[in-house]
Amino acid sequence: MFAIKLLAEFLGTFWLVLGGCGSAVLAAKFPEVGIGLAGVSLAFGLTVLTAAYAFGPISGGHFNPAVSVGLWAGGRFPAKQLGPYIAVQVGGAIVAALVLYIVAKGQPGFDVQQGFAANGYGEHSPGGYSIESALITELIMTFMFVLIILGATHTRAPVGFSGIAIGLALTLIHLISIPVTNTSVNPARSTGPALFVGGWALTQLWLFWLAPLLGGLLAGVLYRMLLQQDLREPDVAGKREASAHLETRA
Repeated sequence: MFAIKLLAEFLGTFWLVLGGCGSAVLAAKFPEVGIGLAGVSLAFGLTVLTAAYAFGPISGGHFNPAVSVGLWAGGRFPAKQLGPYIAVQVGGAIVAALVLYIVAKGQPGFDVQQGFAANGYGEHSPGGYSIESALITELIMTFMFVLIILGATHTRAPVGFSGIAIGLALTLIHLISIPVTNTSVNPARSTGPALFVGGWALTQLWLFWLAPLLGGLLAGVLYRMLLQQDLREPDVAGKREASAHLETRA
């Protein structure tokens, strides 16, 4: 059964990176009908929303090491499963980046160094933002993302709507932070493209592990200590059994 959960996490992360980064690489600047920043933001939100409902009932739908760490810190996820979950999330992201690379290089003149949705700061930030701006942005955006996930999947939240809230949250996060870092809030998402870009992307990759993991950890601790209401109360009319399958999203 655990192997099935890992497969679901792999597929969900694969879809997130292929759909989100694919929209940035293949469609964002397409002549005349490019989807632009808003379109890429929506694409990332849609990948999480659709994957949450498709794979969430199996694995909890993390698709993001920072979310797994945040859920563990919030008391929603066992520590012994962290390593395997993170490993398959990174694996799914790498395979998605490979598929995207194979497709993208089919266009004459494609240069992986010039646009493969890698995350960066300084001269590699879309807006030229500093390392300090990137660090703060990634930490705060991930912090809020994980808080939203924990709140939207609480047993007292409306049943069946968590995927929508989480997908819209990720859309909003991208609308805010694409100009700063190309938006990570997900170390696996950052790792896949960085491996193909190499060079500067790998050199700067540390920030897109450190900041999201720290943001997720802080969100989990804060929610567990200060915001989370007593989960020991009985579910209402058995409806919460369904929400348990949608308990964790990313």
